[in-house]
Parts: sequence; structure tokens; C-alpha cells
Amino acid sequence: MPTPQQILQQHWGHKEFRPLQEEIIQSVLEGKDTLAVLPTGGGKSVCFQVPALLKEGLCLVISPLIALMKDQVENLLKRNIPALCIQSGMTFFEVKDTLKNASFGSFKFLYVSPERLETALFKEYIGSLPLNIIAIDEAHCISQWGYDFRPPYLRIAAIREHYPGVPVLALTASATPIVQEDICEKLLFKTKNIYRQSFAKPNLSFSVFKVDSKINKLVEVLQKVPGPALVYCSNRKHTKEIAHLLQLSNLAANFYHAGLSQAERSHRQEAFIKNQVRIMVCTNAFGMGIDKPDVRTVIHMDVPDNLENYYQEAGRAGRDGKQSFAVLLHSTGDLNAIEKLPDVKYPSLQEIKSMYQSLANYLQVPVGSGESLYYNFSLYDFVKNFKLNSLVVVNAFKALEQQGHLLFNDQVFITPKVGFTCDKNVLQNFEEGHPAFDNLIKYLLRTYEGIFDNVVSINEKLLTRLTKLSLDELQTQLDQLQAFGILEYQPQIETPQIFFLQNRAPAQYMTFNLEQHETLKKHYRQRVHAMLQYAQLENACRSQFMGNYFGDDQMLPCGQCDNCLRNKKIKLSEEEFSAISQRIYIALDNQSINVKELFNQLNGLKRDNIWKVLDHLQMEKKILVSNEGMLSKK
Repeated sequence: MPTPQQILQQHWGHKEFRPLQEEIIQSVLEGKDTLAVLPTGGGKSVCFQVPALLKEGLCLVISPLIALMKDQVENLLKRNIPALCIQSGMTFFEVKDTLKNASFGSFKFLYVSPERLETALFKEYIGSLPLNIIAIDEAHCISQWGYDFRPPYLRIAAIREHYPGVPVLALTASATPIVQEDICEKLLFKTKNIYRQSFAKPNLSFSVFKVDSKINKLVEVLQKVPGPALVYCSNRKHTKEIAHLLQLSNLAANFYHAGLSQAERSHRQEAFIKNQVRIMVCTNAFGMGIDKPDVRTVIHMDVPDNLENYYQEAGRAGRDGKQSFAVLLHSTGDLNAIEKLPDVKYPSLQEIKSMYQSLANYLQVPVGSGESLYYNFSLYDFVKNFKLNSLVVVNAFKALEQQGHLLFNDQVFITPKVGFTCDKNVLQNFEEGHPAFDNLIKYLLRTYEGIFDNVVSINEKLLTRLTKLSLDELQTQLDQLQAFGILEYQPQIETPQIFFLQNRAPAQYMTFNLEQHETLKKHYRQRVHAMLQYAQLENACRSQFMGNYFGDDQMLPCGQCDNCLRNKKIKLSEEEFSAISQRIYIALDNQSINVKELFNQLNGLKRDNIWKVLDHLQMEKKILVSNEGMLSKK
């Protein structure tokens, strides 16, 4: 039997594992439930792919990221590793065929979304899938205390009843200690085996700038730091505007967001990876699964609402280990707007019910119907017709998702589908009378098994190559064949979709757990508070602050963030340090106070000197800082 190192060398061409990969793999091979907390770019997929190849059977990979699933399956197939994926838009026949292959074929990986596990068809095959590992990506989604809670994750543990001896490997890039505990509990870990890589990024320098003109600072940074760069914006409109302004400054930039077509997104992604475009201005739709280790700079034009997202996105810089920079820009008013977000992100129950009713009216979904159906949906049209606030709409939909009523997906790509609607005799007679269609019909029958009995997904690009037709000619012929009653043709769908998880209920009787909604709002407020603290740190090390937030209390000051570099310029004598320490201890005697109150009590001392002493006392754990920012003596 080969060793993990031999599998790594054979399929990935690497001689050595990254930190903690080998320990995680060994834990899984020993049949232990395992949680791996590895930073972005830490090589999480290898942690389940290597042991799955060493064990008999199939690895079930559960992930909410459809695009990432498709990329991983394609990468595995390129390495001659048999893998399958069930994605949105597949027909019942195609899903059933995939599950049959997974159950009785020689495939090693099956990628599915958590929602797919709850379908009747998937449940039909539970027990027959020869599982060796259950791998759960983005595992923080299972926790109500996490930043991206998804209710279907809570029901993943039900699979374990059918596979009591199969180990679970949960993976995430960013989970606080409370979320890590919650993951282990919700996934019914027999014992808590948690492997957490240090959150230190020795080659990444973090900086925050409060500026009057973000675009001027952006251009300045990009001109000073050569190499590929990502510029993150909070909305689609800004990506286009900023890319245009960068082009006017003679910087090679383009923009990317989920509103572009699938083909255009793929084209721009490829151009960035191949260095045909130096700077990609994007929303957070860009970056997941992007294999580009030489990004030198990640700049955020807007303050994210939580450290989990910021750390993940900033961590896309410098994966090759070379010096890189993560820059956060904000201007007057930005932080006040972030502080008000909890009330925006978690609308009132009245607003949520109103949105639900408006949506049902817009889609014309009768009471008691809609379950498991997709509906084309235009957010712009919906907001315009009902004179609504788009932020309230999106966040109301998010609340309805969290309560299991529906799914709203604005990054949809449903492949075109074809199925013959006539019998073989009719088809033969038609071909004799319409020879112009003979070529296309022949390749449809040869290429897609089961097309006579079922509607199947087709690859239009492949068919253009086989038939020598242009894409327009191909689609025209398919339309014509449908008009003749020969086949059913469902064109490609890239419009946003609403998917009803339950039959539509009257809005006033819709079930909604308000207590859970308010609890999520409370925890969201705490995450916003932590992000605001990070943005306003004056002297504390930024890397250390983030590490402590994620439970890594072993981190030392990085020495290279903007605050650490500033602190190096401040020198204190032993007498000065001792005098300031004593005044701090007196101020904190038998009480907890916030930083502002402490500075008022230490009036007359230089703020930079106070911060330097505070940072040291906190690092030595002589002073404690609560989640609410209150200081106290240990």
C-alpha cells in the first residue's frame, strides 16, 4: 500500500506536505472525526483527497460553493482521478445516473451541496454509497454563531446514522473558538480532534489608511507595489467605475462580479491567472478556488463587516511566501455605516413577511405550491415594481434562507437541455424530409445516452465542434426542431433564481423563529464590533489582533504591519515604562474601563507611549481585554 507522501508525489507532484496536512491525513486514516482550521491557501482539499485515495470506497464532499466543486472535479479528472459532481440545473435523470455511478462504479469522489442531501432521490441512495470519508468544506456554515450560517448544514449529521464507522473531516479557513466547538458538537464528533494552523502570515504586511480620496491612495499603492493585485469592492457598480479610473492612470485593470455572464467571468478569471491583466477589481464573488500564488497586493476599498471575510480575502496575497501587502482603506463615515449594519442585515419580522408576500405576488406562486421549483428572478425589476429598498430585500431573503423557506442565488449557471419528444419512426421520417437537420440529430443521439427517454444536459460548445455549426446556427436548429415537435430544448439559464424549499404559505401564517433571528443579530453585532476594533487599532499589532480573534493566542507581534512599524520608532526608557504601567494599574484597580476612559485618566501622557505599554501588558496577559473592549487587571 502506498504512503500518503507517495500519493502526494504521484498525483500532485509535491514531495512534502504543508504544515499540519500530514497530521490531519493521519487522523482521518485512523478513523477519527477531525476538524481542520487552515487559512486560505493552506491546502484543505489535499487533507481529504489523499486519504480518500488510500482507502477503499468513495469520499463524499459536501460544499456550498458550486463553482469550486466544478473546478475541483475538473482538476481531479485532469489527474486521472475519477470524480463526480451533482450541481444545480441537472435533470432528475442525470442526478440519478450520477448517484448510480457513485454507488456501483469505481469513482473516488462525489461532490454535492448540503441542500442536495435532503432530496428524496439522494435519500434513496443513502446506504448504497460506499463511503470511506465524509468531508465537509466551509464547515463554519453549520454554526449559528458563525458569519455564514446555513440551516441545511445542521442536517448533515443525519448521514452518520447510515455510516457510523465513517470518519468526518470538517474543514474551514476561519472559525473562532466558539464556532470550532459548535462544529464538533453539531457534527456529532466522537472526540474533538482539532488541528488549527497558526493564523500568522509572516510574509503579509497589514495596513489600514483613513483617507479623503480612496482612489488616489489606491493608485499610489498600486504604483509603489508591482505585481498582480486584487481590489475588493462592496458592490458591482464600483468594480466597473474603479477599473475604469485605474485604466485612466495607465494601470492594466479589469473588473469582475457575479452579474457578468459565465463565459465572461471565465475569460476574465483566466486573463488574470495568466497575467494578461495585472489588477482585478472585484466583489467577493472572485477568489474562491483561484490558483494564483503570486498576488502581491490585496486592497479593500470598503470595510468588510467581519474579520472572517477580511482575513480570507486578504490571505489571497502572498501564497507563494514572498513579501506581500493587505491594505484596508476607509474614509469619514465608513465606520459609522458599518456600525449601523446589524439593523440593516437583520430586518424586522414585519419587513421579512412583507418581502415574502411581495415575492409570491411577483412570481405568482399560489399558496400551497412552489416546493422544489426554480423561478427566474430579477432583483432590479422586483425592487422597481414594488418600490422597495434593495438592501432590505436581499437581507430579508437571507433571513428566509436561514429559516429554510427559500434559496436566492444570483450566481446561477444552468446548462442547456435537450430531450426527444417523438418516437424513432417519426424521427426517421422527419430526417428523410429534412436532411439539413441530419447532422445535428446524429450527433445528439451519438453523444448523449438516454436522450430518447429523458431530458439531458448538453454541451453546446462540444456540439459546435462536432457538427461544424456556429453557436447561433446550432441554437437556431434546436429551436426549429422544437417548433417541429421533434425535441424539447431548454436554453442555457444564467439569470438569478429563487428556489422554494417549502410550499408557499400565507405570509401572516409563515413559520419564523424570531428568537433565533435575534440571536443571530446579536452575534453579528459582535463580529461587526471586532471589525471596527481592527480598523481603529492605533498601536496594537494587526496580525496578533486577528490571531487572537480566531483563538490563536500564541501569536507574537508581526513586526511588519503599519502599527508594528510605527511602534519600532517609539522608544521608552525602563523608568518611563514602569511609571506608565503603575498609572495603568491604579486606573484599573478593582474596575473595568474602556480605552477612552483610561486615556482620560492618563491625561498628560503621550498616547503612543500609553499604547506601547498597553500592548506589552496585554501580550504578557497582565491586562485582559473583553469582547466588548473593556480593560481589566488579571
